[in-house]
Amino acid sequence: MPIRLTLPPTLGERIAASDRPLVGAWSCAGSATNAEIIAGSGLDVVLIDAEHSPADLESVLAQLQAVAAYPVAPIVRPPFGDTVTLKRYLDVGVQNLLVPMVDTAEQAAGIVRAVRYPPLGVRGVGSSLARSSRWNRIEGYLGDADSTISVFVQIESATAMADLEEILAVDGVDGVFFGPADLAASMGLLGQQEHPDVVGAVLAGIAAATAAGVPSGVNAFVPAAADRYVAAGASLVIVGADVALLARSTEALADRFIGQRPTDAADDADAPRPSY
Repeated sequence: MPIRLTLPPTLGERIAASDRPLVGAWSCAGSATNAEIIAGSGLDVVLIDAEHSPADLESVLAQLQAVAAYPVAPIVRPPFGDTVTLKRYLDVGVQNLLVPMVDTAEQAAGIVRAVRYPPLGVRGVGSSLARSSRWNRIEGYLGDADSTISVFVQIESATAMADLEEILAVDGVDGVFFGPADLAASMGLLGQQEHPDVVGAVLAGIAAATAAGVPSGVNAFVPAAADRYVAAGASLVIVGADVALLARSTEALADRFIGQRPTDAADDADAPRPSY
């Protein structure tokens, strides 16, 4: 007889059960080893990126398998939120999705339909072939699949901010995640994530999500920014990335043992790095 398995709690369930904001880091190198190192760090969340990284579906799968032994919530950001892409990510066992570049409530509703089986959605049925159901070892998976998936949509444009209340009202959107870098760019403030207008927009977004009873997350690689957004009510804060941590740490070694790098001559090497 096959073993009957259960799936871990979703990101939404973990947020609801926590008495503090969850804290995590990005795995952006496409490396299962990096993802596992993050998973064993004591952080709550490993955010596996396939939008701004070399990760493909197989490396996302390898990262999910690597972190499965640890008590963390793996979240995966696919490159795009179309129906076919989301189906494939779900089938390899992604439970927690962060879908990038969601500008409207209509887009958000389409994403929700893409992750739900008919009659509520359009997700293709291939559970017997897929890791999502552990190859039909999760009893009743087809009927309960919705409860095993959390959908967060990324709010990272002025257009999305203008439609935020409608996005928050979409049934099946379990949370929103603010991306200050792209938001700044869309506001004509490229590279200025700490500009007062950008910070004000993110704070207003967190307040709107809180009022709607919807969890919100945010990128904040500078500790002061993370503290600010936690104080504002964010439920999830991503405070670093494997590639950024490696870059900054190796630069510090070079500075310590070789001396100031030529590219730093015109810049303050101790200045805080911007949020992602």
